[in-house]
Amino acid sequence: MTEYKELLEGNPSETEIRSFLVDGERVSVTLRIPETLRDAAKDEATLRGMSFSAFVRTCMIEELAKRGA
Repeated sequence: MTEYKELLEGNPSETEIRSFLVDGERVSVTLRIPETLRDAAKDEATLRGMSFSAFVRTCMIEELAKRGA
């Protein structure tokens, strides 16, 4: 399986990076963040019509996909 760092060595497009990041099995992750940050993110997710988890995934994908831009 290709790893993220190996993918970047191939000078991929942003679309290729995004495709790589959304493929694969789902895993559980536990994050320790301040309650105020969690609450603000939950509110923002609601305003965007998505779940907290979807909002966090979207933010991570946006940040990681910048590498290809």
